[in-house]
Amino acid sequence: MSTLLVVDDEEKIIETLTDVLEDEGYLVKTASDGKEAIRIVETNAIDVVLLDLWLPEMGGMDVLDRIKEIDSSIQIIIISGHGSIDSAVRATKKGAFDFLEKPLSSDRVLTVVRNALEVKRLYDENVKLRSSFVKPSPLVRGVSRQFREIEHLVERCAESNARVFITGENGTGKEIIARWIHDKSERRNKPFVAVNCAAIPQTLIEAELFGYEKGAFTGAVRQKKGRFEIANGGTIFLDEIADMSLEAQAKVLRVLEEMQFERVGGVEPISIDVRVIAATNKDIQREISEGRFREDLYYRLNVVPIHIPPLRERREDISPLIEFYLDYFARENNKAKKAISEDAMNFLVYEYDWPGNIRELKNLIERLNILSRDRVITIDDVKMSIPSQLEKTYIGAGLKLKEARYNFERLYVTNALRRNRYNISKTAEELGVERSNLYKLMKRLNIKIENEIE
Repeated sequence: MSTLLVVDDEEKIIETLTDVLEDEGYLVKTASDGKEAIRIVETNAIDVVLLDLWLPEMGGMDVLDRIKEIDSSIQIIIISGHGSIDSAVRATKKGAFDFLEKPLSSDRVLTVVRNALEVKRLYDENVKLRSSFVKPSPLVRGVSRQFREIEHLVERCAESNARVFITGENGTGKEIIARWIHDKSERRNKPFVAVNCAAIPQTLIEAELFGYEKGAFTGAVRQKKGRFEIANGGTIFLDEIADMSLEAQAKVLRVLEEMQFERVGGVEPISIDVRVIAATNKDIQREISEGRFREDLYYRLNVVPIHIPPLRERREDISPLIEFYLDYFARENNKAKKAISEDAMNFLVYEYDWPGNIRELKNLIERLNILSRDRVITIDDVKMSIPSQLEKTYIGAGLKLKEARYNFERLYVTNALRRNRYNISKTAEELGVERSNLYKLMKRLNIKIENEIE
């Protein structure tokens, strides 16, 4: 249902317009002066405003400017009994949708309102379309029993508005799961707002979550909406919520209980309809027992718990993830998909423990896709791209000095070649050797490259 605001100091005009618009099925709010109108716009989702130019205390043009500052998508129809071409032009330049003269015709009012609502709809669709071009984190379906259980939970909880509490190590894909829930829910066409609680200074988190009024503190030069307000109608994802201070936790708890809040420096309660999904990489029970996380907030959030196990506990998913990202980055870079050798795949699936989980795997495959010159990624390519494996494999304990020196030199020269895109002259210059000596060094170290650049 579209929400309209009628602003006029004549009670008869307000009554007439309200009756006409409500008969058409619109939700109508009213204000008799500019300040009241601005307060309503600040605390409600308004689609169209019918605004009288001649108002007490604050003129219609000033009200128009302020509404456009608050939300530029709101369509404003100016109405006046003292209309003139000059006023119409000024209002249009300031962003008004149309200009109507009193006495008002019901048919004309309804026609202009319908047109304004259509423009508002197109504006909102355009914003949504632009946001859809922001590349989402790619999600690949796992094959492990653990992932199938997560998939089942997502399918079930997406049908409801229940709060979800996601736990798991860094890089396991907590935000991806949260977005997945949102995209499968009835809120999919409304905002998904992600907040990294660990990245926001504790002194600013209240203003970030709930917004603030102009003048609320030094530097608050204009009103700002908070993340909860921006997410209204959709989903807010509170990532790393266990890093939030106890004071901020108490305020979030109150919002969850009442579904309303005041901006910092404000007194007007703002009602919201938001689904909350929270996540943490910490042992939440320990955080509660040691007094760092509120138990009552945990119970409010933990309606549907989802735990994402680390990759080392669901190794069946590693191979499909690798194949998925090989294909993904090939398409990203418009190149042929690279293969991966059997020993390299076995190493990644059965030997490496993936401390960074899916985030680390994604970054590794992207790195290999860029740096590996051959069509097939080898185990040497893989180990040279994992810092912890370089020392262990090439210069670690257990090697004779001669072997360690050979491995180090081979790695050092190979990396120099890669940095210089296999340009022999530039690589020789960087290493401080003659080009002919570099060829001899490459031969001794068994470094072969094709189509080197001179």
